[in-house]
This record gives sequence, structure tokens and C-alpha cells, in this order.
Amino acid sequence: MARTPTRSNDWGFPRWRAYGAEREAVKVRLCDRHGCQEPGDCPAPKSPNSPDRWYFCQAHAAEYNRGWNYFEGLSAEEAAQREANERRDASGFTQSRHQQWAGHGDGSRSRDEMRALDVLELEVDATFDEVKLAWRRLAKSNHPDVRPGDAEAAGRFQAIQAAYEVLRTAEEARAWRPSGGDA
Repeated sequence: MARTPTRSNDWGFPRWRAYGAEREAVKVRLCDRHGCQEPGDCPAPKSPNSPDRWYFCQAHAAEYNRGWNYFEGLSAEEAAQREANERRDASGFTQSRHQQWAGHGDGSRSRDEMRALDVLELEVDATFDEVKLAWRRLAKSNHPDVRPGDAEAAGRFQAIQAAYEVLRTAEEARAWRPSGGDA
């Protein structure tokens, strides 16, 4: 009579074995292509809009994808319209950066920085020295002491101050960011 082991390596902390390391044999799904003995780790749909999947090895998945027709069953006009819609919908991702959205320019400035540059009447490639000069010029011309009683100038002055703070904070963050090869 065979006895099943009752002892476990998982008692207490720290965990004494690696995660995913079991004592049982690991089940490997084989490629669904007839006669293939490679692991089938690439799922592929059996038909459009179906939850059923084939599981192929990488070589047979590549063969399957070469023969896949995304526009099957559509007329030429419908296929062109769908392709245009797909390209239009994905265009926003070309301007994205990691965890922030960049607008126009080289992708090094955030949307808030772009708005701040617009308030200061600067181009997207302005340096921080140009930002300082524009800030001083606009702040002097819209300062409440220079134009007392002008509510519109006071609002513009506050917007100019906020824009400068956004750009100054971003410039300080760039100055403190470590460069790629110094570590």
C-alpha cells in the first residue's frame, strides 16, 4: 500500500520552495497541428468572434497567421472602411508616452507643459531660458501693480504664473532625472 506524503515545504515563512514548483509532473499542452510534438503555447481563434481556440507551437502559429484573412467575407469597400476606422482609432497611441500623453513636438513634453508654452506664447521647442524671458516680459506687462483695476490682466497674470510654475517644475524634474549610462 502506497502512502501519500503529508509533509509540505510550505510550512511557515519564508516559503521554502520556489513559486510554481510542484511535486507533480507539469502538464504540457501539445501543438494542435497533427503530428507536431512541440508545446502549444500560442492560442489562435478557431473562427472570428469565437471563444474556441487552437493552441499551436510558434512555427505553426506563424503559418496560421500568414493564412489569416482579417477582412474575409467583406467587400472591397467594407474592407477599406474597416481599415480606415482601425487606423483612425489607433492614431492616438502614436503620441503616447509611458504614463503621460504628449502632444505635438518631439514627445519630451507633457500636455500640461504644452498648454503652459501656449500661455507664454512660445514654440514647442523653447528652452528654459526663453521660458524665463517670456515669463518676465508677460508678467511685467500684466502685473496688477502696473494695471490696477484690470480684472482681465489680473487673470492673465495668474495664468502666466501657473504656466511658469508648471514649466519650472518640469525643468527641475528633468535636471534631477538620472541619465541612462551613469549608473
